[in-house]
Amino acid sequence: MTWTVVTQATDRVVGTMPVAAKQLVGHVDNAACPSIKVDIQMTLVTPADAQGPVPVLMMFGGGFGGNGFPRRPGEPAPTNRFSAFAGFGGTNAGPSSTEMLIAAGWGYATINPNSIQPDNGAGLTKGIIGLVNKGQPRQPDDWGSLRAWAWGAARGLDWLETEAAVDAKKVGIEGVSRYGKAALVTLAFEPRFAVALVGSSGEGGAKLHRRNFGEAVENLTGSGEYHWMAGNFLKYGAAESRFGSKNAGDLPVDAHELIALCAPRPTFISYGIPARGDANWLDQQGSYMATVAAGPVFRLLSAKDIGEKENYRTAKMPPVNTGLLDGELAWRQHDGGHEDRSNMKHFIAWASKLLKHSP
Repeated sequence: MTWTVVTQATDRVVGTMPVAAKQLVGHVDNAACPSIKVDIQMTLVTPADAQGPVPVLMMFGGGFGGNGFPRRPGEPAPTNRFSAFAGFGGTNAGPSSTEMLIAAGWGYATINPNSIQPDNGAGLTKGIIGLVNKGQPRQPDDWGSLRAWAWGAARGLDWLETEAAVDAKKVGIEGVSRYGKAALVTLAFEPRFAVALVGSSGEGGAKLHRRNFGEAVENLTGSGEYHWMAGNFLKYGAAESRFGSKNAGDLPVDAHELIALCAPRPTFISYGIPARGDANWLDQQGSYMATVAAGPVFRLLSAKDIGEKENYRTAKMPPVNTGLLDGELAWRQHDGGHEDRSNMKHFIAWASKLLKHSP
């Protein structure tokens, strides 16, 4: 990897707050297969008046305002400043996630997943998966897009560790929906990330595979989503094959173990409500059960879980807008839609306390 700063400025604002910004491209050495280029796009934004290195939340998404670079004072605010990070169903009222982060003395980095690995099956011979396979189809035990996006986030963290404005021991990862899945995978596989905000992640994220509700393994193995997972995952959605049929009950692992891999680092599981667009399909209840079931590993490693006393099989979600935020494992279902902006202020306060950050 070779990272290059392509644009930088100290005269920009997020909301009305002055910031410093750098736009970067991380070029992956493609000498072994010159026909495939992987140039990871990332933007770093930090408070202009910071007195030292700041914690940073890396956010999966294409950025805001077109290319992700903050605007100059007096320029019109970008019309898509919420959609890039908030998903769908938000109220668009109040400050954006990025404004809340800057106001709290955090920085943020946007990283473009599609610049790491395309979000489609046809792209498996392109991106980083295609590059390491020299343009050939992947093998059954090769990685999928979720793991590739997590790898790209780790390469972004490589560069952040060299940046004086960043407190590299306090870099988090965030995402919503498919990028919520990727954020959870990132924290599980890359121990240098300190914290995660996992927004509305559903199947393949925080939702229990074996719970027969909403989005299912068969959806992950279908034509629109199979590229997210390793190729050998597809067998668990097979109705017919030479080895017979398989389903979620045949999986050797489940989502609570993915959450547990993040322990003891702070892990915030976030959902909205179906009435506002965070569909029942995502199985908020099944994700709560998985969060409860991950608790023993957090406790084993001297961290606090969400404090649920019921067995995960019978545990019921607390009322909406009730935060279980006393430990390193956290849960909150907000009253917004398919977004995590409605939980951002709660995440910032929780993460700042655990990471010992004072604005």
